[in-house]
Amino acid sequence: MLEIDNRTDFAFDVSFLEQIAQDLSPKALELIIVDDQEIAKLNKLHRGIDKPTDVLSFPLEPSPGAMLGSIVISSQRAQQLAKELGHSPQEELALLFIHGLLHLLGYDHERDQGQMRQKEEELIRRYNLPPSLIVRNE
Repeated sequence: MLEIDNRTDFAFDVSFLEQIAQDLSPKALELIIVDDQEIAKLNKLHRGIDKPTDVLSFPLEPSPGAMLGSIVISSQRAQQLAKELGHSPQEELALLFIHGLLHLLGYDHERDQGQMRQKEEELIRRYNLPPSLIVRNE
């Protein structure tokens, strides 16, 4: 189950994201869509980086019946990246969602040996999406 908290006027296809969430985890999770100002505050508070970012993930401690965690995405960054990279905002949102969800599932591209990149590439092909964060940053 995917709980949505859209704090912006960014409209998107929830059903596509719900399908991705169901495919990757049986646990419920939360998606929060915010503006650059709000994600910058969260980025500074939780990562010590005083600027906006595109996606943040907040896993919850595993316990029976607990949600997997929360994914926070900047709608402004998603729309800007989509425009820069020549694909739709919906596609960019899905890419950011997958990236955040993989972090909730324990993947960490900053520390692993390429496992998160491989999983992202697999999911990009499965959902017919353009290259994502890790892939396009290599």
